[in-house]
Order: sequence, then structure tokens, then C-alpha cells
Amino acid sequence: MCCAALCGGLVSNPAQSEGGPISALIFGSLDAGASSFFTAGAKMTFDGRDRDGFAILASGGAGARVERGPSIRGIATSQTRLTAVGAVLVGYQWFHDWGVVAAFAGPEGSIEVEQSILGTTVLPGRYGIRLHGEVWARPTEATLLTATAILGSTRESAWCRLAWGYDVLGAYLGPEAALYVDGTGYSKLGIGVHATDFRIGDVSFRASLGYQTETDGGGSPYVTLSVWQPW
Repeated sequence: MCCAALCGGLVSNPAQSEGGPISALIFGSLDAGASSFFTAGAKMTFDGRDRDGFAILASGGAGARVERGPSIRGIATSQTRLTAVGAVLVGYQWFHDWGVVAAFAGPEGSIEVEQSILGTTVLPGRYGIRLHGEVWARPTEATLLTATAILGSTRESAWCRLAWGYDVLGAYLGPEAALYVDGTGYSKLGIGVHATDFRIGDVSFRASLGYQTETDGGGSPYVTLSVWQPW
């Protein structure tokens, strides 16, 4: 389980950005594998989607993962961790001929539920700070390089993703790698391929397929689908 869903479409594409001074982008993402997470939210800008300026980013998500549970008389058990998180961030976007850089910061909150053989435990809600940085760059006219990093204090979590793509029939195809860690000792590393910015009307998509390894669960395939649309 990670914040992977937050990266899809948060920085608008200068080549396809139009509109008035105040604009919004709505997005959603599903990360499915041995652990799963769903996120939805919106980003609002006040100086146009293709200009330098401040932005507000609000998102919420929920997910589940299976992890090592309590040991009973020397016998290892598993437990399911359910998590819900939300954040409202304020940041700034810098647009250049080669791409976009964005940085956000603001409060986040989370709540978790542990389900094990001993029963269900609702953990106290936690509040803290989230930092979010993102770069969408075009080294050449036909290539796209994206890098995202998200740090959260409520779960002592960090998520980062790096991807490169080559323009094929209007979408960028290429490799990706993502890493997630948190304060429970859990970590997840995924390596795969992606197709970014293929569109149906004014709706843009990113689809990923790959293989991931987790601290307690070994390895498994994963699928990610992100959707974003100007609003």
C-alpha cells in the first residue's frame, strides 16, 4: 500500500493546457497487487494551468495490505491493515520550455484498522505534514521523464517513482520504478512498464504493469491505472 495514486496528472501538460485564470484538474488512481490502494482528488490553480503560479492539491484515499501479524505460541500469523489517508496541500508550479516542476506542502491525516486472529483494532487517528514534489520533463520532443517524491509524517512514509517514456502514437511508453516505505517497517519495490498520457476525449490515462516485492509478502505482479481530466 502506498501513495502511488497521487502522482497521476498532478502536473498539467503544457502542450495540452488551456483555459482561464482559475482551473481545476480532477484525478483518480488505483494501485492493485498483493496490496491495493485507491486515491481521488483535485488540483486547483489560479493563474492558468500553463503558467507559473500557486496551486491547491486535495486528495483522499484508502487501501489494504496483508502483513505479518502477532505470533501465538511461536506460530506466525498474518493480519490485514486497512488505511485511510487525506491531505490538503498548497504549492507552486514552475513551467519551462522543457517541462514542469511542482512542490506542495500541507497537513495530512490518517487512520488505520488492524484485523488479525485476535480481533479488530482501530488505531488512533494521526495528523502531520506531507511534502510532495514532482517533475515532468521532456529531454527531447519525443521523450518524457517524470519523477515524483511524497513524504508523510503521520505514517513516517516515503514514496518515490521514476519513469521514462518514448512517444508512440501519442502516448509515452517506457520503464518505471517505484519504492514505498513506512514506519511499520513495511517496504515495497515495483519495476514495470507504463503507458502515459493516452487520451479518450479530454480524459487522460496512465496504465502500468509490472512486478513488485514486499517486505512480508514476497513478490507479485501489479497493475496501476490513473485517470485525470481538466474541469
